Amino acid sequence: MKNPVVLIVGREITDATGVRGPAFGIGRTYAHAITRAGGIPIILPPIADLHDQLETLLSRCDAIVLHGGGDIDPKHYGQSATAPELYGINPSHDEIELAVARHALAVDIPMLAICRGLQVVNVAHGGTLIQDLGTDDHRQKYHPVNLTPDSKVAQAIGATQAKACHSFHHQAVDSLGRGFVVSGIATDGTIEAIESTTATWYVAVQWHPEDSAAEDQQQQNLFDALIKSVK
Repeated sequence: MKNPVVLIVGREITDATGVRGPAFGIGRTYAHAITRAGGIPIILPPIADLHDQLETLLSRCDAIVLHGGGDIDPKHYGQSATAPELYGINPSHDEIELAVARHALAVDIPMLAICRGLQVVNVAHGGTLIQDLGTDDHRQKYHPVNLTPDSKVAQAIGATQAKACHSFHHQAVDSLGRGFVVSGIATDGTIEAIESTTATWYVAVQWHPEDSAAEDQQQQNLFDALIKSVK
């Protein structure tokens, strides 16, 4: 079997070395976790003009990872921007990632969505977000997440509790997107994992498994399960 090609939607980067001018890029830890799992990571630049080509582009990929980043513009979930803590809103990122999330589910491309990625998936399918949690309990903190038995995320991790999940977020799921179930909750009740009820493997986690996947097999297991889910 060929090594699966895993698409990651990149980010606009203003501080880059070794290239002329602003750049596109991804975090290396995502790429390394995918590679350890046996996948080949590739970057899709978040260029709005590519929107009409997404169906063709995604047909050439075996799986998708949506990674962390700034906040989604609340207009995409029917709200105005009321929280002063909102940051990093980028219309190109929103347009491309929301479209990727919708198309991936429509054609059943395996997906692992991380942090902002979970929020993108939820909003793409009609859900809403808490614009700010009003606490730092999920900013640069390692904490356990209780997982629904027999859920895809629990099966992937190999336990009903992910023991050390690195969170770095100030938003979370409010109302859940259509066709999704909650499969992971932090001890304070914050939704930490959701998954599609219809897709082969379409999982989203609010924490950052890539941060510790090199040392924590539970976290690496999420990337391994993504690659194993490829038909």
